[in-house]
Amino acid sequence: MAVEPVFGTRAQKAFIITIAVQAIVVVTMVALTFGIVQADVGTAFTELGYKTLPCYLALFILAEIFELVMAFDALRLRNIIQLLGIILFHGALIVFSALQFHETNLAFTDANQLWNRVQPFLIVAPCIVAASWFFLVFWIKQLYAEFGWVIFHVVGANPKFKSMYQFYQIFLCLLKFDFFCFVGVTMQLLIVVLNKDSAEFGVTIAAIPVVLLLLAGCARAVKHEVRWLMAFSLALMLPAMSYLYKLDRFYAPSTENQYVSTRATLTVFTVVAFLLLSATLAIGIKCFRDFDKGLYESKAHGQSYTPVKMQVMDAFRMRDKSEQQSPYSCSRRSSSATDIHRVIHVSYLA
Repeated sequence: MAVEPVFGTRAQKAFIITIAVQAIVVVTMVALTFGIVQADVGTAFTELGYKTLPCYLALFILAEIFELVMAFDALRLRNIIQLLGIILFHGALIVFSALQFHETNLAFTDANQLWNRVQPFLIVAPCIVAASWFFLVFWIKQLYAEFGWVIFHVVGANPKFKSMYQFYQIFLCLLKFDFFCFVGVTMQLLIVVLNKDSAEFGVTIAAIPVVLLLLAGCARAVKHEVRWLMAFSLALMLPAMSYLYKLDRFYAPSTENQYVSTRATLTVFTVVAFLLLSATLAIGIKCFRDFDKGLYESKAHGQSYTPVKMQVMDAFRMRDKSEQQSPYSCSRRSSSATDIHRVIHVSYLA
């Protein structure tokens, strides 16, 4: 069975189209809400506490673009683990859209007429995300059957290599979701909460390149088994997890008014980001322990796998070529047949 090209099957096309269509509809709904409110309140947009709306719009645009890129990447790599991660991520989008409905309602406490105008758009967004989730589950079931045999041959039949390669894939997938959670939390803090003249604003800005370099360093280190870079990146994860202290600021009496319009979303993002980073650290240590013990060979095996059908065809081509070039074709025919049987036998065992 040959590997189909990207978007070469109905399930692949339907999967990416489902994500793209729901992204367009949801972003349109949020953009309409933002436009209606801005046109109604004019220059008093920020003073009335409606800054949660541009944050809502920016986060949804980021989330939909991120999901679309992740979906294309998963189809390109035939990565079942990443497809399952997309399903979990889409479920988190349902929760996020529901939280945004609640927080936007809080921001419109004194503007009932305006709230009635934008409420239908805010209801449509989580409904569309939830409905598309069921379609994605259906298509991923078909993609699992389509990619399953490819994944089996990528990791091979060796249980040791299989385990190491799977942890390697999970680690890279977690790094991608770490990136989204970090950008999501930072975006909310910068747009809605922090004052540009505050020290916390400067610290948050300075942390952006540090965290991005940390994630990129981890990815490069685990791909090429660079021990010093992997150790350094894993060590930096420990202080990076300290931002959990912000939960105290979200609910402390002295600062809770700053976060009232985005507290629920910030809490969910912060807790999820902390859990993801903790899982990334744990699995990163597992991958680090696998350095020089077969992990690199496992990845090389996965990248160079040739289906059994192609191996047999190559063996026949080599036999025909040798028969044309050599006068002793008859004497070599039996040895070529033996080689072909050997290829089939080894491939069957793998």
